[in-house]
Amino acid sequence: MALTFAELPLRSQTIEALHAHGFLAPFAIQEMVLPIALADGDVIGQAKTGTGKTLAFGIPVIERVIAPNDVEWESFAKKGLPQVLIVVPTRELCTQVTRDIEELAENRGIRTLAVYGGRAFEPQIEALQAGVEIVVGTPGRLLDLSRQGQLKLKEVSRLVLDEADEMLDLGFLPDVEKILASTPNRAQTMLFSATMPGDIIALARRFMNQPIHIRTQDSEDEGAVVTRIAQHVLRAHAMDKIEMLARILQANGRGPTMVFCRTKRTAQKTAEDLLERGFKAAPIHGDLGQGAREKALSDFKAGKSDVLVATDVAARGIDIDGITHVINYQCPEDEKTYVHRIGRTARAGAHGIAVTFVDWDELARWKMINTALDLGLAEPEETYSSSEHLYKSLDIPAGSTGRIVKAKPVTNPVTKSDRKPNSKVESRTNKSSSQVTKDAPKAKTERSRVRTKKFKES
Repeated sequence: MALTFAELPLRSQTIEALHAHGFLAPFAIQEMVLPIALADGDVIGQAKTGTGKTLAFGIPVIERVIAPNDVEWESFAKKGLPQVLIVVPTRELCTQVTRDIEELAENRGIRTLAVYGGRAFEPQIEALQAGVEIVVGTPGRLLDLSRQGQLKLKEVSRLVLDEADEMLDLGFLPDVEKILASTPNRAQTMLFSATMPGDIIALARRFMNQPIHIRTQDSEDEGAVVTRIAQHVLRAHAMDKIEMLARILQANGRGPTMVFCRTKRTAQKTAEDLLERGFKAAPIHGDLGQGAREKALSDFKAGKSDVLVATDVAARGIDIDGITHVINYQCPEDEKTYVHRIGRTARAGAHGIAVTFVDWDELARWKMINTALDLGLAEPEETYSSSEHLYKSLDIPAGSTGRIVKAKPVTNPVTKSDRKPNSKVESRTNKSSSQVTKDAPKAKTERSRVRTKKFKES
């Protein structure tokens, strides 16, 4: 088996692009997939998130594309039509995969397009009409463009399904089947997934041609949980969670951090609370527009913020190196979600820290997760923001408080009697009101006289 990318049968431009971006040797999943994929075989790749799956399918499809800078382009009959289709579950993963593919393909002039919802159709349609070789997209928008006749799927020869189990969880499986049925000229199909539920296996049997199932598991892993992650599980009170979180964010060595919440409302409020306390936090959840989500993600990657508060759906596919801490602000729903969350740290051989807050009403759910993963953490230690063991176990400097900036002073509302008229109009209004009040007894006496007169006349 090849030890470096240079020893693989790749185009010189591909090897140069890999080296230029610091990729010298393949990871385990790449080393096992590449020989089969480069020989045009169908592949089912099963590996955890963050193990290098994008290059495992990206390199083979790039190798097979006929690009504008290639000598074969002049005689190529299908110029401008998509040759490769990569289907992903979320917008964030779509932009990430597109960026990774572009880094390896730009020196050959390969045109790559990201297609996803939450954006206007027109720019995507214009790019398709101008011509593209590789399309990366989410199922819904791909089908919309296909129905409009803007995306030609019949000439796609290579199709990749990335994070297939997440597409199943999000209810995209029927759309994926329609996409597969719309690409009859596929010469190769590759499917990648962290887990292999029955529906995914059935999909593979129906649409793939004698696929080879490749499964990688790091020798340091036990039950898919990365042992390089120091896991802390704390029983926390709902009213004290934000105080605990603020102190953890001041731990020694704390770098970029992801905070996970189950609900969009909690994610938004937690990010706002952290901002008010002086932390550089940003939310990312489904209620935000696509522009706001992309800005939050780009700011996090650029270091403008160092705490990303996310829901599970919004965080799917986010692949950022250097995350030191993952904090489960709300207990995850199940063991798969737990593994997905904490897997955001300890990437590329690094170590990381995961902290999970378990409220009293979440104990039963946590025990199920603990049993499924055999963590040995069935009884979380009762913890408060002032607990000594919190500071010690997470290396928080003594004296750290729940904020790094002073709270804004609360100003007393100005009462009506304290205010001075701020305009001539207000003065006249106040004067008129006063005059009405002064004249009220006179008007009452006059009305009394009128009533008496009428009574006497009757």
